[in-house]
Amino acid sequence: MNYPVNDQTLTMTSREIAEVTDKQHQHVKRDIEKMFAELNEDVSKFGRIYSDSMNRNQTEYVLDKEHTECLVTGYSAMLRMKVIKRMHELEEKTRVPQTLPEALRLAADLAEQKEELENKLAIAGPKANFVDHYVNATGLMGFREVAKLLKVKENDFRVFLMDNNIMYKLAGKMTPYSQHIDAGRFEVKTGEAGNGHAFAQAKFTPKGVEWLAGLLARENIKVA
Repeated sequence: MNYPVNDQTLTMTSREIAEVTDKQHQHVKRDIEKMFAELNEDVSKFGRIYSDSMNRNQTEYVLDKEHTECLVTGYSAMLRMKVIKRMHELEEKTRVPQTLPEALRLAADLAEQKEELENKLAIAGPKANFVDHYVNATGLMGFREVAKLLKVKENDFRVFLMDNNIMYKLAGKMTPYSQHIDAGRFEVKTGEAGNGHAFAQAKFTPKGVEWLAGLLARENIKVA
C-alpha cells in the first residue's frame, strides 16, 4: 500500500484508514463520501483507481491530513488514536533534517532503532530464522505451507490468525477478512470442482507471508 507524500503534503488512503481502524474499506469510503457531501466538496478529486487481489478496478480515496483528521472526529476515541498514531509515524518517516545537528541526531536515532530491532530478533530466537525463508517466497502459498515455512504449529497459527482478526472460519475453511485481501496479503482463487460446485480458496501472497513473519517475530508464538 502506498502512502504518497507530494510537495510535503502528508496523505492517508481510505484503505490504510480501514486497515488501521479495523473497519471494512467500503464502510470507510461511505464515511468519506458522507463527509465530503456535508462539506459541500467534490470527493471525486480525491479518488483514484487501484487493482484488487482479483485484478478488478476498485476506487479508493487519498485524503490529506486535514480531511483525515476531519473524518476521524466522528469515530470513537480508540479509533481516532490509532489513526493519529499512524499519522505521526508517517510524519516522522517524511521528516527531513534541516541542520547538521538534526541530521546527526536522526542518524543516531536510526542506529538505536537498528540495534533495538536486532535485539528483538535475537530474543525471538528460532523465529528469526524465518528471514532467510520468506524473502525467497515468490508464489502463492496455502495455510499449511506458510505455517511450515514460518515454523509455527498449525493450531497456534490458526488461533493467532483468528485472534488478530486476520482470518475467520467460513464453512469450515479459513477465510481472510476483506481489508487484508485489499492490502494484497491474500488472493482468493475461485473455480469449479469436478462435481460442478463452485469453490473459493484463500492463498497467502509473498507480501502477506512477509507481513505475518514480522507480526510473529513480535509475538512469542511456539515454533513447531
